[in-house]
Amino acid sequence: MKNYVIACDLGGTNTVFGVVDKEGNVLHQTSFKTQTYPNLSDFVSRCGEAIRFLLEKIGGTETVKAIGIGAPDVNYWDRTIENATNLPWKGVVPLAELLEQEISLPVRITNDAKAAALGEMLYGAARGMNDFIMLTLGTGVGSGIVVNGKLVYGRKSFAGELGHVSIRPESGRPCPCGRKGCLETYCSATGVAQTARDLLASYTDSPLHEMNPADITSKDVYDAAMQGDALSCEVFRLTGEWLGEACADFATFSDPEAFIFFGGLTKAANCFMPHLIETYQKTVFDNYKGTAKFLISQLEDGNAALLGAAALAWLDEIE
Repeated sequence: MKNYVIACDLGGTNTVFGVVDKEGNVLHQTSFKTQTYPNLSDFVSRCGEAIRFLLEKIGGTETVKAIGIGAPDVNYWDRTIENATNLPWKGVVPLAELLEQEISLPVRITNDAKAAALGEMLYGAARGMNDFIMLTLGTGVGSGIVVNGKLVYGRKSFAGELGHVSIRPESGRPCPCGRKGCLETYCSATGVAQTARDLLASYTDSPLHEMNPADITSKDVYDAAMQGDALSCEVFRLTGEWLGEACADFATFSDPEAFIFFGGLTKAANCFMPHLIETYQKTVFDNYKGTAKFLISQLEDGNAALLGAAALAWLDEIE
């Protein structure tokens, strides 16, 4: 019986493996520091050790359907990681193929934000939905778009980079991607901190003045907002309005049943969500008014990335 999958959350800091059953229970975990293995073959060997360690706990490969990996900068169709900026290996990395050679199990790999959308569909707030947009609000803004029950990939599998839709193309903030005014420069945790810095001169009584401006984080802004700080409340009002404008545009190409938000910034949802919904309803095309829900992820923070990778292994049948 194929009762389990092996899930992998491959990040710039840590690589985490876990055994996940069909109900979404993470039964065993192991991890190591990604940057410790700048040589790709050493990294693959270390992954093999981690997987074999987990297989010993569940009776070997006969009980496992597949290995699912969520990673940055993945070309889904070629099953490769391509030019990842936060990983130690450059160029095109055929990780799925290399792991299949290391461990005799099929390997599925996709972008981490797309994996999060699959995890939400199988285990979280999108259960039973066929059409939704997942937005991950962390250091940047990632996304996964599901239409008719399928993830949208596009020709090179890079479809749905909604964090790099420009909401202020002429005068907006520069983005590391090379564009101006990208959504993630405003509505990520990094963007929230930058908005606070931009407003400091206009709010001389804010407690944020007690900090070095360069050290301000989105959590600092949230904590100040919870104390009634006018500057911080304005930051989240603007953040909500920008997200609302963007979601109104996104609705036009996939008519989603829901927008689902995940990531550290959602801890401040009570500060920005009312402004997001109000702006969305004001600016969205009439046909979409009142048709979409605005939900917070139901995946537990600690296991969310693993559950996304696990969902890929359970659901994906790419050859």
